[in-house]
Amino acid sequence: MKLFLTVMAASMLIASPSIAAAPCKDAKTGKFVKCPPKAAAKPVRCKDAKGKFAKCGSPGAKPA
Repeated sequence: MKLFLTVMAASMLIASPSIAAAPCKDAKTGKFVKCPPKAAAKPVRCKDAKGKFAKCGSPGAKPA
């Protein structure tokens, strides 16, 4: 039983990187292609003390 658990644990450690790396698949051709770059992060919006949107550089503005 211990040998079985040891083998299973070792196989999970070996197989986990291959499962985590998921290549992108083209919907039309069904072939694997290079994944597009991730989308840029949304710009940070800030609010002032009254709760209205303000420029982030203004005094009292905090990220919303």
